[in-house]
Amino acid sequence: MTTYEPEPWRIKMVEPIRATTRAHRERAIRAAGWNPCLLRAEDVHIDLFTDSGTNAMSDRQWSALMRGDEAYAGARSFYVLEQAVREHYGYPHVVPVHQGRGGEAILSRCLLGPGTHVPGNMYFPTTRAHQELNGATFHDVIVDEAHDPVSEHPFKGDVDLDKLRALVEEVGADAIPCVSVAATVNMAGGQPISVGNLTAVCELAHAHGIPVFLDAARAVENAWFVKQREPGWGDKSVAEILHALCAPTDGAVVSAKKDGLANIGGWVGLRDADLADRVRAEALLYEGLHTYGGMAGRDMEAIAQGIAESVDEEHIRSRVAQVEYLGARLRNAGVPVVRPFGGHCVCVDAAATLPHIPRGQFPGQTLAAALYVVGGVRGVERGGVSAGRDPRTGDNRTPALELLRLAVPRRVYTRCHIDHVADSVIKVHQEREEITSGLVFSHEPPVLRFFQARFAPAGGESIFGRS
Repeated sequence: MTTYEPEPWRIKMVEPIRATTRAHRERAIRAAGWNPCLLRAEDVHIDLFTDSGTNAMSDRQWSALMRGDEAYAGARSFYVLEQAVREHYGYPHVVPVHQGRGGEAILSRCLLGPGTHVPGNMYFPTTRAHQELNGATFHDVIVDEAHDPVSEHPFKGDVDLDKLRALVEEVGADAIPCVSVAATVNMAGGQPISVGNLTAVCELAHAHGIPVFLDAARAVENAWFVKQREPGWGDKSVAEILHALCAPTDGAVVSAKKDGLANIGGWVGLRDADLADRVRAEALLYEGLHTYGGMAGRDMEAIAQGIAESVDEEHIRSRVAQVEYLGARLRNAGVPVVRPFGGHCVCVDAAATLPHIPRGQFPGQTLAAALYVVGGVRGVERGGVSAGRDPRTGDNRTPALELLRLAVPRRVYTRCHIDHVADSVIKVHQEREEITSGLVFSHEPPVLRFFQARFAPAGGESIFGRS
């Protein structure tokens, strides 16, 4: 039987969760417009919507909260955070922000403009939204294997260097203000990039005067996969590999709500002093003073402690093993899942699970709603709804991957909870023919629509054969 070693922590405090009836969940998902994002959290049994900000903090992090210096300017807690980032990520200039997308917005305003082009290893919705709102066009230069859910390529987050070269030749280096690289790649199912590839990307970009910025929210998980899969790195520590990943890049935007094991917060790390000054100036307008960036001092203390805990070998081994356990249970039961399994999530191939649901009726969104009804488990669609519309044509984008993402919070759920998730997904898969209708928009927001959109069944009152 698939299993994993006991978690390297024990439970000191509990939070009640409740199970509900299927009838209750059917009423709840209808009221939420068939969008699990709009459900009340109290109506969710196991919540795998995201691993962002949903982690369980350690006793040391809770203790760190009490050390928070809440001075408006120059708080001691900022320097504690700054030192943690410098030590573990290597960036000399650190600007705190309230969360990762705050950093994305600031960096985009500083670097991008109308007519510019940004290559990256697959899009993420908030990142691309900030790029497009500032007039840039995103170009996917990830390796082709990333778009193939059954490929076992060990580094599906790698950049295709030929694609990157071709883009530079096509639009010119002056039109590319930066390269945006994620480690790991969320929309591909948490797939890592190799140190060798990221180094080559930076060498190519720097030869043309183009800086490279890293989305390092899950770079610790990426470092773990490098340790396991990339030749020459097996004897290095996760902390050493994390440093090596960041070393060739010009900066990073980080949501501390992922690897950082915190519930809020983030930071921008930079090497260029002039750009750091510009980022601080933007932070003053939109986040707060450059020594708190929208966070309380206690938040910065908790993040600093979380950064230290994130590179602990036993912690990251256990974290990834729990995700692998869920993925293996689904794969062994015949559920089509993205392979290899990522560090923070398991992604079900919704297009393969529901081939009878047209892509225009959003199989990923439909499967997310069905899983909630059947098992009380909340995941999130990562496909046509998340991809949004092309800003030039207004047409729906149709990405190669149409997924249901199950993101596992860190240090939150036990094996019994994960087994319930697996049992629920397997049940939906076994009874997938009962899902007879997809979903269409009844309300479509213009930006990041998957958060607030509402849907209606395309074929009647319910997505299931019965009304």
